[in-house]
Amino acid sequence: MLAAAQAACTAPLLWAQLLGTAHRAMATSLLRVPPPEELLRPLAVPERLLLGPGPSNVPRRIQAAGARQLLGHMHPEVLQVMDEIKAGIQYAFQTQNRLTLAISGSGHCAMEAALFNLLEQGDTALVAINGIWGQRAADIARRLGANVYELLKSPGKYFTLQDIEQHKPLVLFITHGESSTGVLQPLEGLGELCHRHGCLLLVDAVASLGGAPIFMDQQEIDVLYSGSQKVLNAPPGSAPISFSERAREKLLRRKTKPPSFYLDMGWLANYWGCDGEPRRYHHTAPINSFFSLREGLAMLAELGLENSWKRHQANCAQLCQGLLDMGLELFVEEEKARLPTITTVRVPEGYNWKDITAFLMDNHGMEIAGGLGPTVGKVLRIGLMGCNSSSANVERVLRALQDALKRCQRSRL
Repeated sequence: MLAAAQAACTAPLLWAQLLGTAHRAMATSLLRVPPPEELLRPLAVPERLLLGPGPSNVPRRIQAAGARQLLGHMHPEVLQVMDEIKAGIQYAFQTQNRLTLAISGSGHCAMEAALFNLLEQGDTALVAINGIWGQRAADIARRLGANVYELLKSPGKYFTLQDIEQHKPLVLFITHGESSTGVLQPLEGLGELCHRHGCLLLVDAVASLGGAPIFMDQQEIDVLYSGSQKVLNAPPGSAPISFSERAREKLLRRKTKPPSFYLDMGWLANYWGCDGEPRRYHHTAPINSFFSLREGLAMLAELGLENSWKRHQANCAQLCQGLLDMGLELFVEEEKARLPTITTVRVPEGYNWKDITAFLMDNHGMEIAGGLGPTVGKVLRIGLMGCNSSSANVERVLRALQDALKRCQRSRL
């Protein structure tokens, strides 16, 4: 105890001495910008329960994997880890596609990789928009010079085959798990419909992978991508993606190179050992992010996809019932259309959503989020993903919300 007390007393003195040394060194050097004082203090990161739309908390096992010593990005051990990641993605996606890998970037980066490689100037793309991710995809496609047609649904609604079948684009983009609205998009029959008209199906599964059933090969999805930071519980920065043989053939028929060298699937396919050729350097990959992603995929494989789907569905149902019991209104009316990983609930009348989220952060050490894109100011978003999807966390967030609604100021109606 005495030693600990002495250490606590001397720590401020040591930091003061360090700052003094830094400032004295400035006086005799050519530098005109001093070392930032904030960087001469220890890093401080609070512990929080992340029950927003992502990222989710990182389990100790995945933290430990990411903290391992670096290896070179072309070392055989790293290439072996990349092969294991590829196998894990094939399991999570339920695909045997050989062009399967992880993009060195976030889910946004995977969206760009998919569109950059599939589309050329003048190609026709149909983008299904019922939230922010369709809006983003349409924006990117237009920047590529594609002819973009928007298929619109109100936030909280999903698309049917009848909505889509009258269109005949080259590529259809649709979001499986729309995290801005909490909608789970049915995919049955969509791939078959697209292929009947010579169209490729591109699906965003960033918010749904591991939390809701998806079968890339059986559902005839041509390009599927996700992210590392949601159900997989790894830090953001690596993004699983896979291309069907139809999509791969489209890449080979391009008249022009993809506009991004970094996201050129030809180069990435080689680096990931997807083309049968000796691997060549393309970029310095985020090695420790790959270690973390590998462990996230391993934990999903150990639990089993079907068990993961059941767990997320059960905890979502418990949360929804608890919110209804509190007298709150769910944003997505149809139960089958509710995304099991992210639940949207309407902001209670008379409350400011910012007050509620701030109260939970300050008083319960917990994050939930407000709306995004078309749902800003309308909903609260509660995420239960991967290790965070538990009955105990459902009870905890419901108690915190009850506390917030009692103590947050409510405007007079």
